[in-house]
Amino acid sequence: MSAAATERLLRLDCCAVSDALDKLKLPGVVSGLPQLSGSGRIAGTVITIRIGTGTPPPGPVRHLGTTAVESAKPGDVIVVEQRSGVEAGSWGGILTLGAKLRGVAGVVADGPVRDIDEAKGLDFPVFARSCTARTARGRVVELATNGPVEIGSVTVNAGDYVLADGSGVAFIKPADIGRVLDAAEAIAAREAAMAQALREGRPITEVMGANYEHMLKA
Repeated sequence: MSAAATERLLRLDCCAVSDALDKLKLPGVVSGLPQLSGSGRIAGTVITIRIGTGTPPPGPVRHLGTTAVESAKPGDVIVVEQRSGVEAGSWGGILTLGAKLRGVAGVVADGPVRDIDEAKGLDFPVFARSCTARTARGRVVELATNGPVEIGSVTVNAGDYVLADGSGVAFIKPADIGRVLDAAEAIAAREAAMAQALREGRPITEVMGANYEHMLKA
């Protein structure tokens, strides 16, 4: 279902999906991750990276993020946790180029990113908590790829769905994607009808009346 679900997500905005999650009493919305590069919304299935202080897992030394880029399929979204408190980039320019060439849809990072001008030059979407010029080298390490990560107050796993736009970021579990999409599409259709009613001259107090106030109730 992933490709079809992603296509449906891309036709929605994060506000409609957030309303659907509220209606269904599901978590998933994260604020404070503005779009720093690229244009338009992104949606896809998630690949996760967890970055922090300490010792990386045993095995060959690899620069952080490279395992995720190499394992990505076209249309995937890389989601990064870097909540160590250390000012150090969790994503950078060479990774951006590699992800762009791989067909990755974009990156969502709860933490600092760097080389954002390079991402802008490539029109590659990056949503992140902040920017920095400070390298990860000698400061933080990759602790895991495709394990659970914490983004805002939401636990995100590889294979979850994500939608990100100028209003926010929403994560959806695969088990919930069908009913979230159905609810969000119904909300979007309702609001489109309301907009049309305004264009036809109906008063806004009537259009945004009690029915609108209560439309997220089960």
